[in-house]
Amino acid sequence: MKIKTVCTWDDELWQDASALYLEAFGDKGAKPVKIIKNMFAQGIAELHVGYNNSVAVAMALTGKLVSDQVMIIDYLAVSEKERGQGLGQQFVTYLRQKAIDQGYHKIIIEAESEATPDNRGRIHFWQSCGFLLTEYVHQYIWVPETYHAMYFPLITELKKVAGEELFVFINTFHRLSFRGVGKKEV
Repeated sequence: MKIKTVCTWDDELWQDASALYLEAFGDKGAKPVKIIKNMFAQGIAELHVGYNNSVAVAMALTGKLVSDQVMIIDYLAVSEKERGQGLGQQFVTYLRQKAIDQGYHKIIIEAESEATPDNRGRIHFWQSCGFLLTEYVHQYIWVPETYHAMYFPLITELKKVAGEELFVFINTFHRLSFRGVGKKEV
């Protein structure tokens, strides 16, 4: 799999990623494109698209909290037709190396905590990639689902991290993602 990454908005690359993004998140949890564009305008996002034979088969949208040395995997999707072939783990390995190269200390994701087969499968996937599940369950005020934070330590001296601490980073990233959206230009 060949992976292309950009840190500025790229219409062509988004066109390749958007079908995967909508397939995985369109009916539940997808951010509107204007919010994603805002994330790029603020310099807190990267888009990664994986290709097999020029066909997009995986995508990830990551967040950057550079001053906190944290990468957040906001979305990761593998084409339904391509699942079960190790592409997701290969993609996470790529993101992990990218985070190390950029000097991050940990990667964070949030996973729905309700004990459904789909949610358990997602948590199992992240654990198989080396992520650690925290016990804390977070309730947002704007969505009904509850979430766990999971993290991957990138430096050996990183102590065990509590979920509440991770949600401080996640909430900061969400706040930055939406900052300035909907305000009229002056």
